Amino acid sequence: MSTAEMEPLTSGASNRIIPILKALRTSIVFVQSLIFSLILFLLPRRRLSQPLSGAGPPQSPAMSWKRKSVWRREEEDTMRRRALAEDVDMGIETDDREVRCQGTTSLFFGVRSNALFCRSWFPLTGELKGILIIIHGLNEHSGRYSQFAKQLNSCNFGVYAMDWIGHGGSDGLHGYVPSLDHVVADTGAFLEKIRSENPGVPCFLFGHSTGGAVVLKAASHPHIEAMLEGIVLTSPALRVKPAHPIVGAVAPIFSLVVPKFQFKGANKRGIPVSRDPAALLAKYSDPLVYTGPIRVRTGHEILRISSYLMRNFKSVTVPFFVLHGTADKVTDPLASQDLYNEAASKSKDIKLYEGFLHDLLFEPEHEEIGQDIIDWMKKRLVFTSEKVDNLW
Repeated sequence: MSTAEMEPLTSGASNRIIPILKALRTSIVFVQSLIFSLILFLLPRRRLSQPLSGAGPPQSPAMSWKRKSVWRREEEDTMRRRALAEDVDMGIETDDREVRCQGTTSLFFGVRSNALFCRSWFPLTGELKGILIIIHGLNEHSGRYSQFAKQLNSCNFGVYAMDWIGHGGSDGLHGYVPSLDHVVADTGAFLEKIRSENPGVPCFLFGHSTGGAVVLKAASHPHIEAMLEGIVLTSPALRVKPAHPIVGAVAPIFSLVVPKFQFKGANKRGIPVSRDPAALLAKYSDPLVYTGPIRVRTGHEILRISSYLMRNFKSVTVPFFVLHGTADKVTDPLASQDLYNEAASKSKDIKLYEGFLHDLLFEPEHEEIGQDIIDWMKKRLVFTSEKVDNLW
């Protein structure tokens, strides 16, 4: 497919949420009617229909069958995606079959006992300098970061990556995130597990786009920050706002009433996320990348975590390196600049790449960007080592 034939494609947070918000704004009358219906009809009915024993009314056979059918379809889809995730080439061999690193896959059970699909890449030789834990962006998966993992391995960094719930080979409805706070908690638990398996090895967290928001919120917890040498954020989703204040007010209602509903206006058409046509084609032909309309709860969760982070920039104390393309139209590079300006972190760095788009590690200059990240981690390790030496 030539560049001219390729339709504009996009993913991430802002540009997929804006169509949802416009659709929500046109539905305010419906929401008001729904609220009145809930108040006037549903709540009284529930009180009257409850038996003295306190047990709820029995489900009809049709309703029970429908729920089982939905659960079965979701389970079948999860198993299909997991099989695809297992088949993803982790790039552990060169073209001439020479093994360059050790790659493994596994399941990690998160804080709500969901099975989360994980990967790891480790160098075969040399002393391990540190570990980078990758938290991918919205709608993608950990297998997309094999090239970056190999670059890290070549510099003696080990790599772990985890698929969120509803993403890649993990449990859940594809593209549906019931709570980003659950993803934050899973990230913290995953970090604890990795540290217990690799005692004494310095750890870093990496997050892209909405994954960057997840990592930043996770690192705001003191017990998580204490386990980290620092965090790396590429194109973080830090300023995602509703198109109108009223829309922000009704979004939580829709999120509760129809959380899995997909807005048809929020599709994959829009601005590109990479200047590399081959990278765009690879992303949107990947069956593990969710390209359907964003689900209501997922969109609301992004708004919620973004709002929280914007209110708490000044309380950020973790060492961080934030990278953003100045031409990114999916997430706001000025929000990354605000984070850098306002954060209380004693060690903080920012790099803005002129003219670059959203998926920095899939831009034509991805090796340069990867090296910038590696250099920053090495600098952090030298600083920590000198700090320890000064104590003696």
